Amino acid sequence: MDIYKIIGVLGLLLISIGVLTQKKNEDLFYIFGGIFLLVYSIYIADYIFIVLQIVFTLSAIYHFVK
Repeated sequence: MDIYKIIGVLGLLLISIGVLTQKKNEDLFYIFGGIFLLVYSIYIADYIFIVLQIVFTLSAIYHFVK
């Protein structure tokens, strides 16, 4: 398994953990999971997924700062 697939799996795990955690910590899991999945989506060159991950990550950052 190459490093980008490992990064993708970590992103998926972090977002999944964020769904199961308390509200105050979920945004951090979403942010880092989104960044990891963004790296993976850039690697596989899936432009729809890239846009989705950018929107998701920016939304999580906004919610965390707010």
